[in-house]
Amino acid sequence: MGKFSRLGNDLYSGQKSIDFVGRRWLWYGISAVILLVAVGGLYFKGLNYGIEFTGGAEYRISLPAAQVDQDTADELRQAVADSGIDNASSPVVTTSGDEAILIQTEPLGDEESAEVGQVILDATGASDEDLSQSEIGASWGQEVAERALLGLSVFLVLVVLFIWAYFRQWKMSVAALVALAHDVIITIGVYALSGFEVTPATVTGVLTILGFSLYDTVVVFDKVRENTADLRGTRQTYAAAANLAVNQTLVRSINTSIVALIPVGCILYVGAVQLGTGSLKDLALALFVGMAAGVYSSVFIATPLLAHLKSRESEVVLAEKRDKARRRAMADRYASVPAFSDDLPVADEPGVDADRRDPATGGPAPAAPARAPEASGRGRVAPSPQRPVQKSAASGRQQPSRRPRSKRGRK
Repeated sequence: MGKFSRLGNDLYSGQKSIDFVGRRWLWYGISAVILLVAVGGLYFKGLNYGIEFTGGAEYRISLPAAQVDQDTADELRQAVADSGIDNASSPVVTTSGDEAILIQTEPLGDEESAEVGQVILDATGASDEDLSQSEIGASWGQEVAERALLGLSVFLVLVVLFIWAYFRQWKMSVAALVALAHDVIITIGVYALSGFEVTPATVTGVLTILGFSLYDTVVVFDKVRENTADLRGTRQTYAAAANLAVNQTLVRSINTSIVALIPVGCILYVGAVQLGTGSLKDLALALFVGMAAGVYSSVFIATPLLAHLKSRESEVVLAEKRDKARRRAMADRYASVPAFSDDLPVADEPGVDADRRDPATGGPAPAAPARAPEASGRGRVAPSPQRPVQKSAASGRQQPSRRPRSKRGRK
């Protein structure tokens, strides 16, 4: 941790720097590849919508509290999946409190529905009175999707207005929106590639990661605004000041993301490995992927894109020209000094009398500067000696020492 702390201090002070802005085309290329894979997964594989979006059948089996546990749910899931019915090959089995277990499948016919009900009764040993069946329509899931799209639209509008009002720069709003779209597309692509079900919990997770991604981006942009407030005074270019801002907030972004990803990763492990199904893993996957993508986009996408968008502004261009001029001057400090050549014109230097010549060199001799008049009546004047200075008789005696006024007269 000591080395990591020193690295953070060096990044904040500028002694060490990672060129995020200068290598923006590299980061653009990496993001383009990731987005291409995500879009390819959406196009070729598609999303695995849950029963809330596609509709289906739901069975509720009431059992004693001792039997309502995860082991019973796993047994029911395996029994229904082994029934040989295609639409029941991937059932969603969850516990409902400590009184019942819910089994959800894709839409079934009357014969298939009766067969699945009998499998559930055989696996649990319950009676017909303990089993209830209901059909789930897709209209509720469609309403959730519509509400989610409406909420997303309102959120994006508020993001644009907030960033414009806070930073007074519309280009920051554009960069933040691009970073948000980057995170959402990657998250949805991971869902398509992994085959996880898209449930209302997934929609909740996607909307949550928008806030996390925007939070990290605003923190970096605030540091960018602070560093670029006076480019002429700091003698930096906009790209260099923005890159310094990313380096100064890098350690903070890493620490924040680690602290946030550890508990979300634990929830994802419990939901996907231990429980195997349920809305818990759907929510955790969206949060985990979205948070990781949000940290990446705020560092590697948002700030480099902002510097790219502002690279044509007049003030930024002037700062670039001043920086290039300073670099040329520092590269060869004597570049402006004329070199000697035989055809240089001969001219008298300032302060040289042209009528007087130096006999040794034949050139003009420097004229003696006029002597200032002697000062009179100012300062101390040393008296002229009356006799030669002789050795004093008091030289061997102890001389008095200087004492402060508060101690004078005391013995």
